[in-house]
Amino acid sequence: MGASGSGKTSMRSLIFSNNPASLTARLGATIDVEQNHVRFLGDLILNLWDCGGQDSFMDSYLTTQRGTIFKQVGVMIYVFDVESREMAKDLEYYRDCMAGLKQYSPDAAVFLLIHKMDLVREPRQPTFLKKKQELEEASGDTGVSVLPTSIYDESLYKAWSNIVHTLIPNASILSKHLNTFASACSATEVILFERTTFLVIATSSQSNTDVTDGDNTELDGKRYERTSELIKAFKHSCLRVREEFRSLEMELYDFTAVLDEMTRNTYVMIIVHDPTIEIAALRLNIRLARRKFEELQSDSLTS
Repeated sequence: MGASGSGKTSMRSLIFSNNPASLTARLGATIDVEQNHVRFLGDLILNLWDCGGQDSFMDSYLTTQRGTIFKQVGVMIYVFDVESREMAKDLEYYRDCMAGLKQYSPDAAVFLLIHKMDLVREPRQPTFLKKKQELEEASGDTGVSVLPTSIYDESLYKAWSNIVHTLIPNASILSKHLNTFASACSATEVILFERTTFLVIATSSQSNTDVTDGDNTELDGKRYERTSELIKAFKHSCLRVREEFRSLEMELYDFTAVLDEMTRNTYVMIIVHDPTIEIAALRLNIRLARRKFEELQSDSLTS
């Protein structure tokens, strides 16, 4: 949900259609509701509704289509243009949507994306915090997640990874076994990505700390979403030269990284700082772990 021109279709195009940001200018306005059935993790189907934001459509969603639009919703994502000059009207529509959600899908998660943050002059954090406070006040006692986004940086992947993570059953079980796998590999960190979107499904680090326990190696707080963004850009470059992306390995002076298929629907990235660990050993561990993670993924989606 969100006003017309707020950027809903552009972000959907980047995340689920693998289009680069440079092509979003060609996208037209969404007419009424555009539905997509996105296959995620093989057996999990995301029914994604991109709702046009023109006033006539919004009024229809909130009146004659109210029972259809807001029934059986898992997650509502409301997009706000950070530079909107009609914020009062945007908030009015948002409150009406929240009322419809409470009526038909009271257990739905709510994510509010403050979009087009790239248009804000530095420093951007004060602008985001001001908007966040305004939206939290408009939400009343409803718990909402407010995140800054832009199609031109990694913030979009961070937001959508958080969104999708709420829809994956038993994602914590995958994280638990990734911890075990990381220990077996003597890895600093292990990250599990969804194959098509390269959104982060789970990591071996369940805490939010940016320092590892074994040494004082500092880890960038934006490392997951930056990795997603870079890999998708690399995949797109491969397609342009008619090559298929399969795997990736990097051996640098301060760390080694291996990215390879873990299951039919996921990729895994292993990061190690120990220079004595060979890439061949990491690939062997991935190969030995594949059957177990296929079972875990199947159990997670069917439970």
